[in-house]
Amino acid sequence: MEFRLRAAIFDGPAGPWLRLMRFDRPIGIALLLWPTWWGLWLAAGGAPSLKNLIIFSLGVIVMRAAGCVINDYADRDLDPQVERTRSRPIAAGEIRARDALLLFFGLLLLALFLVLMTNRLTVLMAFGGALLAGTYPFFKRFTHFPQVVLGAAFGWAIPMAFAAEAGQVPALAWWLFAANLIWTVIYDTEYAMADRADDLQAGVKSTAIAFGRFDLPILAALMGLMTALLLLIGMQYLPHPAWFTAVALTLLHFQLQLWKIREREPQACFQAFLSNHWVGLFLFAGIAVSLGG
Repeated sequence: MEFRLRAAIFDGPAGPWLRLMRFDRPIGIALLLWPTWWGLWLAAGGAPSLKNLIIFSLGVIVMRAAGCVINDYADRDLDPQVERTRSRPIAAGEIRARDALLLFFGLLLLALFLVLMTNRLTVLMAFGGALLAGTYPFFKRFTHFPQVVLGAAFGWAIPMAFAAEAGQVPALAWWLFAANLIWTVIYDTEYAMADRADDLQAGVKSTAIAFGRFDLPILAALMGLMTALLLLIGMQYLPHPAWFTAVALTLLHFQLQLWKIREREPQACFQAFLSNHWVGLFLFAGIAVSLGG
């Protein structure tokens, strides 16, 4: 029943548009939503306002969709060369590039409508977020570190959440932003490791290619750095056993990821990438319990 329903949705008339926005792959929404909720809960010192929770949750869905659309538009000449991406709607000829670009700007307008219901500081910061989301896909042509730009784009909702909920962006927001940026580089490098062979052939740049045979030790170092930042955040702003338990679970999960990708097998790397939603959940639970207890 579930398979037939999924087929009816994503293989129907609206299917190419839904797949272009990656609604068939919700992992991206989760990886954006958890850090946004970290920021909202910490900015509020507990549960945020229902208004901001709805605005930011919907904003995550809209901006993630916009990011996927502009990514496929930017990669329309590269996706046909990569096994995993050649069936994407633009690459497969299901949607014209011009129509995809119109959808992108339509999604940006919808996101602007949502953010206009917040405050002036948040609206001003939203333009920076839109710039990051719109330019990230093009960096993979010029630098081996597009994952850093993606990290900035994925984490920008954190300072925006503080701006909306608290009316300011304190140091805590930027420490959390930095931790999330490192986390994004970690999981998107795992994602890129799954495509490394195809990316080398297509001429796409990534941290997985830049790190080369040192990819695993560098990932381990980044995981250690993120863990250290999370511990510092806890000692300075969130001295509660629930937070440190969440950090410990995160570190354990990172070790499991490293073990899973030890042979650099593409499917294992992709599964490690998918498993990062647990990191977001662990840390959100740590924040929610710490502030609620």
